[in-house]
Amino acid sequence: MNFLAHIYLSGNNELLKIGNFMADGIRGKEYNKFDIEIQKGILLHRFIDSFTDSHLIYRKSKHLLHKNYGHYAGVIMDILYDHFLAKNWLTYHSTPLEKYADDFYQSLKNNYNLLTLKTQNMLPYMIAHNWLVSYGSLSGIEKILFQMDHRTQYRANMGGAIRELKEFYLLFEEEFTIFFDILIKESEIKLMALENTIEFNNKLI
Repeated sequence: MNFLAHIYLSGNNELLKIGNFMADGIRGKEYNKFDIEIQKGILLHRFIDSFTDSHLIYRKSKHLLHKNYGHYAGVIMDILYDHFLAKNWLTYHSTPLEKYADDFYQSLKNNYNLLTLKTQNMLPYMIAHNWLVSYGSLSGIEKILFQMDHRTQYRANMGGAIRELKEFYLLFEEEFTIFFDILIKESEIKLMALENTIEFNNKLI
């Protein structure tokens, strides 16, 4: 899953969303230095990644990309799954995506001092190019894939994956829809467990 899915799966807790959003840059037990709600978001992010990477449906989707993109097939698949979430956003959330994205950008600005340096540096570009909304169109996905290509020094030609997206579009969307319903339920269960575990541990301190 990429940014949009991680934010959505965090529910309505502002700091938890932020923790989930910036978790990729936080290693090992570094999460302990953050606010409790941010900690929950980081740990939820790790669970989502682990559950997704090991699930048969996601692996089936990724397999269609592996021949041409190797190690980067998972990176591409995460972006494509965010596309289907953005495209079908109102199936999952009552707030229009444009408003949801603007609210989240504002939340990041309001809590700027809590963000990692990597996230602070990325934020202006994210807002300027409206990444969360851009996932919803094929042209937006194509731009994001080319940007990813640039960041990886064109090692995998990820920009070319728009061909596979178009070729297998209906299949990818069907697999996303089935898998995401499963992931929503599993994330809710994990979040409840994190709430209980972290709160219990803090009572012991």
